[in-house]
Amino acid sequence: MEAFLEANPGFLAERPSIYRALVPPRRIHGEALADHMAAMLEMERTRTRALEAEVLAAIEAGRAGAGLSVRIRLAVLALMRAQDVMEAVTQEIPALLGVETCTLAAEPGMRAGFLVLPAGTRPLAEGAVQRLIGRGRDAVVRIQPQESALLHNEAAPLVVRDALARVPLANGPPALIALGTRQANALPVRQSVGVLAFLGRAVAAALSR
Repeated sequence: MEAFLEANPGFLAERPSIYRALVPPRRIHGEALADHMAAMLEMERTRTRALEAEVLAAIEAGRAGAGLSVRIRLAVLALMRAQDVMEAVTQEIPALLGVETCTLAAEPGMRAGFLVLPAGTRPLAEGAVQRLIGRGRDAVVRIQPQESALLHNEAAPLVVRDALARVPLANGPPALIALGTRQANALPVRQSVGVLAFLGRAVAAALSR
């Protein structure tokens, strides 16, 4: 091994993770070995910092996701008692969720037997719901919103992050709700999709009453 390292002096420097498995040399053996000890210590410090950052990020994401879950439960209760669903969607839900805007949007739906959606529903092109949310998905949080003017109207310039949730109407056209916020932490990426999908289903139930 010693001969190998002498023949390949850059081997350890190119593979810093190996330092974690080595026993640190004592400084009495000279500056060359002291450099190896410093490298080992720095490798361990870097790994510790990375683990700490990952744990803190997970904790913060969990707190944010839990907070959103509570707010969405309040929004669902507001929908359950609402006489005017569109007013609840556009006025109450943004206030309860701490976002700037909530919009109901739907694809064309003029076929006989389709539910007539309330005035103020923003029109979408055919196939837009699947394109915006994604095939097989019920909700999505977007850290770089696209087509903001279409979904958020005059609030679009304020929106730095948004969330889209499918509104699965049994007797209506494909539809979604779009939440827009200027504070990214109001719509956390982690642990949010399930509760946002639940909100979309609650809007569908309220519209179908």
